[in-house]
Amino acid sequence: MNSINRRSVLLAGLGVAGAGTLAACSSSSGSTGNTLVSPSGSAVAATEKKRKSTGRQQKLTLTAAPAMIDLGGGIMPKTWAFDGRTPGKEVRLSVGDTLVAELSNQLPNKTATSIHWHGIAMRNDMDGVPPATQTAVRAGSTFTYRFIADAPGTYFFHPHVGVQLDRGLYAPLIVEDPKETLDYDDEWVVLLDDWVDGVTGTPDEVFAELKQGMGGMDMGASSSPSSSGMEGHDMGDMGGMDTGGDSASPSPTASASSGGMSTKFMLMGAESDLLGGDAGDVKYPHHLVNGRVASDPDVYTGKPGKKVRLRVINAGSDTAYRVALGDHKLTITHTDGFPVQHQEVDALLVGMGERYDVLVTLGDGVFPLVALAEGKNANGLALVRTGSESAPSPTVRPKELDGMIMTASQLRADDDVRLKSAKTDVTHQIKLTGGMTKYNWAINGTPFDMNDPDANPIVIEEGQRVRLDFVNDTDMWHPMHLHGHTYQLGDSGPRKDTAIVLPRRKLSVFFDADNPGQWMLHCHNAYHGEAGMMANVAYRA
Repeated sequence: MNSINRRSVLLAGLGVAGAGTLAACSSSSGSTGNTLVSPSGSAVAATEKKRKSTGRQQKLTLTAAPAMIDLGGGIMPKTWAFDGRTPGKEVRLSVGDTLVAELSNQLPNKTATSIHWHGIAMRNDMDGVPPATQTAVRAGSTFTYRFIADAPGTYFFHPHVGVQLDRGLYAPLIVEDPKETLDYDDEWVVLLDDWVDGVTGTPDEVFAELKQGMGGMDMGASSSPSSSGMEGHDMGDMGGMDTGGDSASPSPTASASSGGMSTKFMLMGAESDLLGGDAGDVKYPHHLVNGRVASDPDVYTGKPGKKVRLRVINAGSDTAYRVALGDHKLTITHTDGFPVQHQEVDALLVGMGERYDVLVTLGDGVFPLVALAEGKNANGLALVRTGSESAPSPTVRPKELDGMIMTASQLRADDDVRLKSAKTDVTHQIKLTGGMTKYNWAINGTPFDMNDPDANPIVIEEGQRVRLDFVNDTDMWHPMHLHGHTYQLGDSGPRKDTAIVLPRRKLSVFFDADNPGQWMLHCHNAYHGEAGMMANVAYRA
């Protein structure tokens, strides 16, 4: 990590600056007396009418069902997927087109589901968040999502029920700009994911183990309980526990010192300077690039000298990825769909839910595209082939991984998308709280209540310039995602919908309240969000 430390100046800014009926959506908030905009109310409809539409519709059916999928290398887990494949088939449309997507829920055991269109600023009742914006789609039922996609960019979609994000139900969504100014010869969508389902267990089993917390574990004399509960998480003295990186066959039990608690899934000792310490909670047997394991990778075939646009999407649940293409520089052009002033880097740091677009001019040969599981001593791999050379090892570590890494807070929004200067009308402190001891992740000390989604709203009003101060009181990093909007990091940083907030640091973001409804704000670590690190950013009616 020494080469990273030498470039610490680049990192200084990170984290500083039937089925369709609605449930519990238009009631008053008991705790504040505010009447909130209903997700299907007149204000939402009025805003939708203002969106520029081409009049074109793209219709598709997405069937969520059990599937046995092929991850390569003979690994064929049973999971849940859209139309039998993971990732699901890419959806691509143009700015202003209307997507008409019928979700058919064929999941087992009466499992309800939904689809959230991650990063798209759409009408609130199509956002796919039960119970806040719709009731969950029951097994055997269908629900049709219909919305105008009026902002170009790289997006993806996934469920927003329980920890279903950590199964195979996701796919890229690309909104093309007919006025695109970038010059390139080809595109390659690069979708990253951490994989456990059907290999060592299910996401529900992972969450059940994590929810036990670490309070009952003998963490050594130097550990003491605290509000953050993370002091013992990085301890080296783990009493014989598996503290290595991802293991394809982790032991189902820990050691005598863990008080009998299962640690089949809990990852110990994951450390990252880039992420400010603890890198993640979960042991993943595999890290995927475009649905393939590193030993049997996806291959992009091109020609030397061609310029390719990579659309990098992190669909993982507990893993940030450091991404580099061996022997190449990457030019960052967009993050979370919005253009930035171009920056040349060696590698990217991509948190869960984040997306980056980069341009690369291909050399002659066979080159590893490595997605290093940050702090977890494991990686995903894909190959770029423009020549006849032999493929590198699945564990290859190109030098670019330790080169210049420019984090989001060093980027600058393109002039065309930078927020106009305006007085801040309201500031909300978003305190990130909780820890591993009790696994009590929350916002402002209160875990989100799925049974009462408008109980503790963060209230804003249409037309306001809103400031959110993310204050991370925990000893772990959190990728914070806001639905229905993009915010700007500081006065001139990039426009994003998901941003990394480092432990014990503050990040201030700004957005214009121009999309009425009730919108989730949450950590995109699937397990932190499900444990309660989520809030409702709700418009006052």
